[in-house]
Amino acid sequence: MKKLLLIALLFLISFLNFAQEKLEIYFDFDKSDLNDTASKKINSWVATGKNYEIVKLYGFCDSKGTNVYNDTLALKRVTTVYNFLKTNQIKVTKNIEIRGFGEDFEQSKNQNENRRVTLVYQEKKENITPKNSEELLKNQVKSSKKGDLIKLNNIYFYNNSAKIVAKSESVLYDLLCVMVDNPKLKIEIQGHICCKKSTDFDTVSTARAKAIYNFLILNKISRNRLTFKGYGVSKPVHPIPEKNETEEDENRRVELLIIEN
Repeated sequence: MKKLLLIALLFLISFLNFAQEKLEIYFDFDKSDLNDTASKKINSWVATGKNYEIVKLYGFCDSKGTNVYNDTLALKRVTTVYNFLKTNQIKVTKNIEIRGFGEDFEQSKNQNENRRVTLVYQEKKENITPKNSEELLKNQVKSSKKGDLIKLNNIYFYNNSAKIVAKSESVLYDLLCVMVDNPKLKIEIQGHICCKKSTDFDTVSTARAKAIYNFLILNKISRNRLTFKGYGVSKPVHPIPEKNETEEDENRRVELLIIEN
């Protein structure tokens, strides 16, 4: 699989912390300019008046045309949205991540949904130092060796389910980008749950690990680089039953075991 394009503006930001959300902007077929519907959607979002800051822009295309053409078109769409934001004085982080995925992603059957830019934004809060989730994961992988465990931060599922909540989708793309940028990397995706006795039978942890595995496979990461396994409550960070919600959250996690790097 060809390497995904990355354009990063490499500066540091400080004294801010964020909870990520996303906005989808859709484009007409073979177009990179904003149509009326897209412009109104962005303006309506801005009109909410909240103190938002843009941190990531991802561009996508449908499967029509060549890979090279679609890669270029995806980045043109990202540039259009970026310029619109700057022109309208909408805050963009200095280290914003910009990527064009072209057609190399899990395509929707509805082609209109594939012609888009995903805008990831965060509401600013003062006096807390941020951590860029992808940069953190990239640095952890870069310094890791065989046998190391890396926690996949900010990955959340619906209760007793393997369905990933929308606010965690950007974390999946962080992992995808790391896998693409490190072609020798092989991992085991490990699922863990909380709050149950060790004798309880549970398949949720396996299903959650498999959901992440399936996402990477659907986005063209080789099966030879991936395995998954659910550990239930057999490897808790804190003894079960947990004493509080913090301990429950830390037991309820997804980890990456480095098989080869």
